[in-house]
Formats: sequence, C-alpha cells, structure tokens
Amino acid sequence: MTPFLELRGRCGRTVTRRGLHLGLAAAAAVVITLAIPALTVSVLAGGGGNEHSYTVLAPMARGNLAIFPVLASQTHNTSGLLTLDEGVRSGQVTVTEAGDERGLVRGVHPTPSRGSGAEVNRLVLTNNSSRPLLLLAGEIVTGGKQDRVIGADRIVPAESGPIDLGVFCVEPGRWVGPSASFGSMGSQMAQPSVRTPAMAEKDQRRVWENVRTSNANMARNLSAPEAAAVGGTTSYAKMFSSAPVEKVVARYGGVEGEQAILRELRGKGAVGVVVAIDGQVVWADVFASTELLAKYWPKLMRSYVAEAMTSANSAAAPDMHDAQLFMNNLSGGREIVETEPSVYRRTDVTGDGYRVFELMSLLPRTGFIVHITKMRQ
Repeated sequence: MTPFLELRGRCGRTVTRRGLHLGLAAAAAVVITLAIPALTVSVLAGGGGNEHSYTVLAPMARGNLAIFPVLASQTHNTSGLLTLDEGVRSGQVTVTEAGDERGLVRGVHPTPSRGSGAEVNRLVLTNNSSRPLLLLAGEIVTGGKQDRVIGADRIVPAESGPIDLGVFCVEPGRWVGPSASFGSMGSQMAQPSVRTPAMAEKDQRRVWENVRTSNANMARNLSAPEAAAVGGTTSYAKMFSSAPVEKVVARYGGVEGEQAILRELRGKGAVGVVVAIDGQVVWADVFASTELLAKYWPKLMRSYVAEAMTSANSAAAPDMHDAQLFMNNLSGGREIVETEPSVYRRTDVTGDGYRVFELMSLLPRTGFIVHITKMRQ
C-alpha cells in the first residue's frame, strides 16, 4: 500500500517525502509490502470543482457554536465502507508502532525515531476485514508510545496490509507505553485548529503547538481545582475525555444535544455541516451519504464543541449567507492530486483564504466523492 505523502512542492517542482521522489507528471511505484500499486501525483493550475451542488440550511446554535446542515444534489451508497471505530472494535483492524512491523513494511526511508524502533510520524495499520476501510484526517488513535492523529483521508482496501500510515503526535509529553498497539478514541476527533496543521501544513511542530494552546485554553474554562487536576497532562485525548472537561462539554448539550442535532440532520437528509465559531464560518465536513455523516457525527460534534470551548467565546450571530458562499466554491487556483489506482483519489485545492480536501473512492461500483473537508485559512 502506498505511504501517505507530504506534498510540499510548488508547481514545477518535484514532490518529496522521506527520500521518495515523484515527478509531477509521472506515476511512481514503491515496494513497501508484498504488492504495491502505483501512485500518480500531479499539480494543476486552476480548479476543477465538484460534480455536486450543495444547499445550506438554517443553523442550529449551541452557545458560540453554530451547525448549518448541508444538503447535496446527489447521495451515494456508502454501506460497504468500514470505519476505524468499527474495525478496531471488531478486532479486524489493528494499528501498531512502526518498529514492531519493520520486517513486513519495506522500502520506506525511516523518519526520526525516539528509541525502540518506533517513529513519531509513522504507525502501521492492517485491515483484515472483508470491507474497505475509510480513514479520516483528524481521527485519534490512543496508546502505543504516544497518541496520534491521522494526517490525511484515505481508503485502505479489504484484507490488506500492513501499510505505512502517516500520522502526527498529539501527546508531546510521553514516549513510553505498556503496549505498542492502539485503540480508536471513538468519542473524539481532533478539533479543526489541530486538524489544520496536520492536513494543510503537515507540520508536527505546529500540531504540538496547537495541542498545547488548546489544552491551555480548555484549562481556563475550568475551576482552579479542576484545572489543577488535569494541568499535568500533555495528552490532547486525555484532556478532552477528562471528567472536568465533560462538564464543560455538557454546556453545549452533551450527548443528548448531540443526538438531537443528529436527529434533525437525519430528518432533513443532510450529508454534512458547515461550522461557525463566534459568528465566523470556519469549517465544513461533507459526506457522500447521510448514513456516513451519522457514523462520524458523535466525534465530529465533539471536535466542533472543543473548538468552540477553546475560542474567544463571542456571542456574534452566524450568517447563513456566509455559510452558503463557503460551500459554493470548492475549486481554487491550485490543485494537488494523488491517486492510488483503483482505490482512491485525494485532491488538495488551494483557494483564496481556504483549503479544500476531497477524497474520491475508485473502488469497484463507486467513483464518487466520499468526504470533503473545507477549512478557512
């Protein structure tokens, strides 16, 4: 399976990661497991856009957080896709430190390690399920030497692996653990301000900075004893799953409020949401079906709540017109396209003050966009 590439090149340059050089107009093949497909990478001027049109509905507000439902002109059958939570829970998907699979994952130039063969920005994933696995950027896996966040959307074919999985650490203070294996943090996804440097900048230092900032801002929402109780942790996951933080989350409706919004999204046939914090539209997550949105909704909602809790907490009213404009333009002045033949195509679009990431499934009987993320920059 092809490793996740950090595309730092500009138009006309070679895209490089860990000693792997890819011409922008050519396909490259790298052997890292027993059978490796080619990865085609291209940089295009101008934007191609999306084949769907999207309609934004009136928001549901929770304090300084506003959720705008998004309807699509078309939806698709996504029932064949396995989520990370489903795979880990069933035991059919395993994630381990890279050092434990070094004899199986070959042909990859190593990134810096911190002892024992494990590497900060690499994990190894195996999908033993009969279903293809969908991974979303921002999903958190906990355990091993450090908690990690997945750096890019991708699809892992059924019964495949082990594969090299590009990740970013969201726990800068720990490098020990009783086990090299990981579990999925099913109730939490990294908030937008932590997902952005992983997805758009691919910068571990910036991810750590934003984790520290988020944890510090969250602590300011707590009483002095509560802040002291969680003040020693550097773990993003542990901070946001702690009992004191759960009390703050409850101000945004808690589990009941989360489910109430999901019922409304289902009732309207929404496939995604536009998110406004403190009155400003900042983010969108859109899926190929209402069912897929529903599967990810608990962790998505908590990620938006985390962003709202750690923001300026302004009472400014969200603007529905701004939310619709945000969804109207999914093209830009520059695109980077990565294709793993017959599996997926991932497109990174840069526009004026925003980035758009699209994941299209190329599996048999698909050929549709599975997930879109748009972020304001």
